[in-house]
Amino acid sequence: MRIAICDDDPRELERISSFIDEYRRESGASLSYTNFKSAAELIENVSSGDYSLLFLDIMMPEINGMQAAHEIREFDAGVKIVFLTSSPEFAVESYAVKAYNYILKPVSKEKLFSLLDAVIADEQKPMEGLKVKTASGMARILFSKMAFVEIMNKRLYFHMTDGSVQELTSSLAAFEEELLARTEFVKVHRSYIVNLWQVNELRSNELVTIGGKVVPISRLLYSKVREAYMKHLFMEKGVE
Repeated sequence: MRIAICDDDPRELERISSFIDEYRRESGASLSYTNFKSAAELIENVSSGDYSLLFLDIMMPEINGMQAAHEIREFDAGVKIVFLTSSPEFAVESYAVKAYNYILKPVSKEKLFSLLDAVIADEQKPMEGLKVKTASGMARILFSKMAFVEIMNKRLYFHMTDGSVQELTSSLAAFEEELLARTEFVKVHRSYIVNLWQVNELRSNELVTIGGKVVPISRLLYSKVREAYMKHLFMEKGVE
């Protein structure tokens, strides 16, 4: 896993780097990291998919961490952003950029280790998926690659993150329990289950996926969908 650390305080960069080195030695995890001294330097040198995890200081001169996060989200929806801050007042604003978490400075080893444990556990989940029966045999559809699932005219459609669609003769109920057992999936309508990782915008009666697809939201389910979406935007993971 590749990590980017962006902070204008060299002491904090050294502190976090040394903790990651220690975590790597103790856990045997495959980690690497790159330090950036300003948000401008980070934005100039990062592109989509370069890093799995970004530690981003909020209070920096010229371009602050929140502004940098907004720019990064325009080309990288997948990187986990963890804000470094001396105050929790930015927690609400961090919803807008789908922050993974925030850590109060100075960063402690215990909090950083706990967060790295959670991130590594999440990184291992993408290979999990549903086993489905197709016309040609059995196949596996990865949870991490599903944008949403739709049932229509007794046909089940798995809309994938790459824009493709997997079609089956089945019911939504056949997979509903397994999907909803995972926190990233929520039923938004009697005919739709959505992967919250793929939601770009929540509206009053519909949502828009990162891929630009519009999915209706049932009026009766809206409050539960909104609650699940807000929890997903800022996952506590037990780290303050």
